Amino acid sequence: MSLRIIILGGGTAGWMAACLLAKAWPEATVTLIESPVIGIVGVGEGSTPQLRHFFATLGIAESEWMPACDATYKAGIVFEGWSEQPGFAGYTHPFASDVDIHTEPAFHAAAHARRAGHDVPAHPDRYFLASRLIADKRAPIAAETFPFDASYGYHFDAHKMGAFLRAHAAGQGVVHREARVREVVVGDDGDVAYLTLDGGERIAGDLFVDASGFRSEIAQQALGVPFRSFADNLFNDAAVVMPTPALEAPPVHTTATAFGNGWAWRIPLTSRVGNGYVYSTRYCSPDAAEAELRQHLGVGDNVDARHLKMRVGRVDDSWRGNCLAVGLAQGFIEPLEATALHIVQATVEGFIQAYADGGFTPQHRVAFNTSIARRYDGIRDYIVAHYRLNRRTDTPYWRDNAAHDCLSDSLKSLMTCWFTGGDLIAEIDRQDIARYYAPLSWACLFAGYGVFPGRLAPSPVHDDGIDEFLRRCALNFPTHRDQIARIHA
Repeated sequence: MSLRIIILGGGTAGWMAACLLAKAWPEATVTLIESPVIGIVGVGEGSTPQLRHFFATLGIAESEWMPACDATYKAGIVFEGWSEQPGFAGYTHPFASDVDIHTEPAFHAAAHARRAGHDVPAHPDRYFLASRLIADKRAPIAAETFPFDASYGYHFDAHKMGAFLRAHAAGQGVVHREARVREVVVGDDGDVAYLTLDGGERIAGDLFVDASGFRSEIAQQALGVPFRSFADNLFNDAAVVMPTPALEAPPVHTTATAFGNGWAWRIPLTSRVGNGYVYSTRYCSPDAAEAELRQHLGVGDNVDARHLKMRVGRVDDSWRGNCLAVGLAQGFIEPLEATALHIVQATVEGFIQAYADGGFTPQHRVAFNTSIARRYDGIRDYIVAHYRLNRRTDTPYWRDNAAHDCLSDSLKSLMTCWFTGGDLIAEIDRQDIARYYAPLSWACLFAGYGVFPGRLAPSPVHDDGIDEFLRRCALNFPTHRDQIARIHA
């Protein structure tokens, strides 16, 4: 197969696409063009567990890439301050583990009983191994003698990740061109014919991948693919970021702390801590957001701040003509659950499968676009639920989020099911949305906020052995600091 694949734009998204395409189709010619004067956004430095599969696909060991990208492990996300309910000031969204098969049913049973008014312990943190690992600062890497895997993601430096993947792609034969594209030329058939570089050179191809960021030079600008905004669902449209020094013993989780007009992330790397405040400019000015973040971090004006604008939403079609849009050119959902690279990976891997299954024709393009759009919308609904279900009343931002009703039918049905005491697992199965977020994730979100009725029928709490079971399971995992030292040795 002599496909000519042209990728416009570097960054993590562009180089992920280059690596996956070169791996899947080694006989293809893959060329990546990026401007030396246009920087990458690099909004997030966290991932979901799917990134582990990405590196496994490429045959890259953690000991190879993690030290090069200042990476640490991530067992989940800790949410702080999203609820004023007593006993629910914080909770963990855990990544799943093999051990959970023994404890997750008890959690769902407790949450169901608590929704019925019974006074049973239904906070999610006591039911999952990842929550225990996070509390004990243990890495999610089990000892050889403990045959139970734990899912995990990573924290990493986005710029270093892009550089690492660029070097790996070069080893796969990917051609790297530093040049600025002056024009995207579309043929009479609606496909991209070629790119014109500054200086007049024409770069023709069979397939084009648009990784040009929010500019979306091919998909949106040249091909006119409509952009579907999520601004009515998600209020946040800006962020301010700044680093702080590295921690001696980095935590094994991302922290998402509710602020007055949004939330702040804390992402621990081996070289520094990445911090950012995601907020809505309808409620807060950039200067006020920066001041709030500085106060939270305890840093002065000597630490530089970087301000970013976000356009939240997705394109109608990720695959239009002979162009596949990825990364910010395709869409963006705010970084609350670190899904950006997850979507890039799912898009490129799904495209490779669909294109090959269709005999390297657009036969399955409609089904592919429908699948990717559903994934975006499913993730959006889960993110929207974080705001809609918040239990804060201190600022207009949080009160408006809790009151707004621009919700999908899917999310409305899930909320109705929860509040009426229905079977949440069955509802998720009925909607066929577990592929985006499993019942564990949805139930942790609802229960983690303390979204329960009052104590209508108190009942005694008996020791069910879960706490001791998870404590002993966690002893089979090294401390995060020791595991990082081992990987970096």
